[in-house]
Amino acid sequence: MMTLLHRAPWRHTLLLALLMAGPAQAEPAKQACAVPAYLLTSESSLPKVKAATKPGGKLDILVIGSRSAVIGLSDQSAAFPNRLQAYLAEKLPGVTVNVNLELQVKKTAEEMAPVLGKLVEDKKPDLVIWQTGTVDAMRQVDGDDFRNALEDGVSVMQKAGTDVILMNLQYSPRTESMISGSAYLDNMRVVAQQHDIPLFDRFAIMRQWNENGDFDLFNPAPGMELAKRVHDCLGRALSAFVIETAHIKTEDLRIQR
Repeated sequence: MMTLLHRAPWRHTLLLALLMAGPAQAEPAKQACAVPAYLLTSESSLPKVKAATKPGGKLDILVIGSRSAVIGLSDQSAAFPNRLQAYLAEKLPGVTVNVNLELQVKKTAEEMAPVLGKLVEDKKPDLVIWQTGTVDAMRQVDGDDFRNALEDGVSVMQKAGTDVILMNLQYSPRTESMISGSAYLDNMRVVAQQHDIPLFDRFAIMRQWNENGDFDLFNPAPGMELAKRVHDCLGRALSAFVIETAHIKTEDLRIQR
């Protein structure tokens, strides 16, 4: 079960509670949110993940992210970290999968980088998925400062002994004209290449879903149901990305089960 380690500020609690009021919802149905194969592959690998997913193994993943890693406060079953855990558990029979979430709300990469090494040492994950860039773009952090912070954060996590995936910004057609994310997207791609780690291109994936009509991300009041559907699709895409990048042969796990 996904563990939420830090909660968002209290002033959002009432609003989110009101938005989420209503009858309990079942797990979201699978969406028609296909992702091109080139967005689900990487030239980099995930050796720690590969080693952890032997039959009878245990895969521990730590998602480090901002507010976009959650939907509400009381129930995180529909948020993408929990959906990632569910899809990986389904695809990796005989492997125990745990996905934990560490929220770093409203923090830039520079503010997050100093704590990443200790988090890895304390939690000992096989894989860290570092979701970042949105707050930096909103605050218009200098591109060089952002890149340096990314390099520092990735370096300390790798030295602490974990695989790392960088996850870039969300795509939103409503905010794209107000907030320029291109410099941050480019810097994340450069750092991923320099450190030989995979980049999960959430921005490109969500933009394609919007353009294909899978989701109306321009809607000014998208609501909780849309958020749940998007998170479910992100969890499914991310699970495929992890398995493909780690070069895991899921059919072998099913045979040996």
